[in-house]
Amino acid sequence: MRQRGSLTVWFTEEAIAAWRAEPRTTRGGQPWYSPLAILTALTLRTVFRLALRQTEGLIGSILHLLGLELAVPDHSTLSRRAETLEVPRPRSNPGSGPVYLLVDSTGLKLGGPGEWLTEKHGTKIRRSWRKLHLGVDAATGEITAAELTTNDVDDGSQVGPLLDQVEGAMASLTGDGAYDRDDVYGAVTKRHPNAAVVVPPRQGAVPSTSAETDPTQRDRHLQLITEHGRMAWQKTSGYNARAKAEAAVSRYKRVIGDALRRAPTIVRPPRWPLPFVP
Repeated sequence: MRQRGSLTVWFTEEAIAAWRAEPRTTRGGQPWYSPLAILTALTLRTVFRLALRQTEGLIGSILHLLGLELAVPDHSTLSRRAETLEVPRPRSNPGSGPVYLLVDSTGLKLGGPGEWLTEKHGTKIRRSWRKLHLGVDAATGEITAAELTTNDVDDGSQVGPLLDQVEGAMASLTGDGAYDRDDVYGAVTKRHPNAAVVVPPRQGAVPSTSAETDPTQRDRHLQLITEHGRMAWQKTSGYNARAKAEAAVSRYKRVIGDALRRAPTIVRPPRWPLPFVP
């Protein structure tokens, strides 16, 4: 239990070289820092949930303890560069085979007035939300795709953008009943014709008109549920693996939090995953 509070930080020679890469100043005479330096600082800020000034102090303290003479990005630089920083995506192992993608979504709060201001002025808080759509690799548990939207965007409409972020072949897509839609099946078939769609049909669902002659994947799900029950279908189809997506959402909120630090400044959702939101 004590080891869980232990902290070990080390810099490889490659990291030190990348930190010092391209030393120069901006047009305004300010020092320019490599993307690695900014990404490292913002990652530590997110994990330890620090303010920007505290992050600057933490980075300086770590470099001092390690005896490294590396420049420390100031808090204003971190704030400015966070808006345009490109976060590298996790790469799947080419030899690992097709991806078994699990999809789910969760709500993230937008910050507002604190409880003291609310009690003092007697106003009610109308919480604003953003919805984070995630695609999780069932084999590794890694988040391989993500989309951030407003809270009125339904889950099924974001399957296409999530699939566009998946590299290589995909074996299946698994989601809950919110993804029981024709456009979800269509998005998967368009990008990965041989991939299975494992989504439980809604209560009261009926087969398609061609179920007798040319059954669809959904028709086969309905037939199996009718003959053997929903629990047997979950076990046979592998639907129970969807719990790993819920676990990924839980890890995200434990490490990064359940709220955005500020509202996105863009109108359309970004097309790249957000391991943290500055």
